[in-house]
Amino acid sequence: MAKMWQGVTDGVTAKIADDFNSSIAFDQRMFREDIEGSVAHAKMLSKQGIISPSDAEAIICGLTDILKDHQSGSLAIDPDCEDIHMFVEQVLTERIGEAGKKLHTARSRNDQVALDLRLYLRKKTDGLIELVKKAAGAVCDKAEEYRDAVMPGYTHLQRAQPILFSHQLLAYCMMFLRDIDRLRDCRKRINVSPIGSCALAGTTYSTDRKFEAELLNMPEICRNSIDGVSDRDFALELLGCLSILQMHLSRFCEELILWSSWEFRFIALSDGFTTGSSIMPQKKNPDMAELIRGKTGRVYGDLTSLLTALKGLPLAYNKDMQEDKEAIFDAVDTVENCLGVFIPMISELKAMPENMLKAAQTGFINATDFADYLVRKGLPFRSAYKIAGQAVARCQSGGFTLETLPLAEYKSLCDLVDEDVYAEIDLMNCVKKRISEGGTGPESVAAQIEYVRGALE
Repeated sequence: MAKMWQGVTDGVTAKIADDFNSSIAFDQRMFREDIEGSVAHAKMLSKQGIISPSDAEAIICGLTDILKDHQSGSLAIDPDCEDIHMFVEQVLTERIGEAGKKLHTARSRNDQVALDLRLYLRKKTDGLIELVKKAAGAVCDKAEEYRDAVMPGYTHLQRAQPILFSHQLLAYCMMFLRDIDRLRDCRKRINVSPIGSCALAGTTYSTDRKFEAELLNMPEICRNSIDGVSDRDFALELLGCLSILQMHLSRFCEELILWSSWEFRFIALSDGFTTGSSIMPQKKNPDMAELIRGKTGRVYGDLTSLLTALKGLPLAYNKDMQEDKEAIFDAVDTVENCLGVFIPMISELKAMPENMLKAAQTGFINATDFADYLVRKGLPFRSAYKIAGQAVARCQSGGFTLETLPLAEYKSLCDLVDEDVYAEIDLMNCVKKRISEGGTGPESVAAQIEYVRGALE
């Protein structure tokens, strides 16, 4: 089949080359954006007197009908077309004749492709922001539901200090809020119009790029035509944002996997988001959380793939840049799917506060509070630290916790210890005493919940 770009060549390529060169299998998802961009281009050409109003009207009506027919299912995309842009132009020309051939005046596929990708990613970014909001809201709801549950906080995966379960959950809310900020900021650089850059050097026609951009709700235009067609920073930036977001999801899912194990039993994932074993009837596997964790490498790979594709390209457009779409489309799809599973999985999660508390009680995580108690009694911190460590050793050898270690044992270590030590090392009191802003104290947690709610609104 001869191509629409037939000119100095005969437009006939080998079948194997056609298949290798074709992008319609994946860029057809930009069908609507290609129509929207072409409608705006026709309006601009008419406004500037480059084509007649009647030709513009025929083009716009033809494009609108093509979109409707595709949406209704009466127009199937031809897989033999080189790309979605050629398909739309071909169908338009078949339907309205010579006027359809005028649509491509004062533009190139280079700036057309860049525009379509920006329009598509702008829409996807808006959807991702809403999904992350829902994820943060679901986590915040769970924090409120279990606001007073005490659990051991960890460093080095070792029990460290008592915290509220809600405090741990809210840490992820803060991550998600930053993800939202990054996506919003990235959207500003996506929403810049390259149309009118043409192949690389601009055009001899008296176009109005700003008018065309305004029609597409794009407040800015690319200021340099070479940059306009060769820039994929916006796609890389979105991939970076998605990689960080996916990393946050992965870290959370790692904790869900640990917490739902028999070794922890801090939470129970609902049956709807777990699977069984084909041979072990007692198993309840956190497969959805594991898949989210596993798909993180895929998103990272998409970022690395596009960085590598672009790293050696001279300006301006090169066919290598066709590789941008599969990478960014895959990352967007992956993160959307992960969020789609993550949100209801969190909403249906059940915590086990009694198991959390038991783990906190047997982990000696109030040892720092005992040391602080001795400091308030007049000991230097390093001396208090040593005595607290000795108290833990006594507990371990005698089968006690710090809360149950007899007063006589405490006094044998330091005669400054009195009955009031038990109130000081009570786990809930330990949590309540964390009064610093952003800490795990109940008032701080309440303030964090309020902050997250406000930010999401």
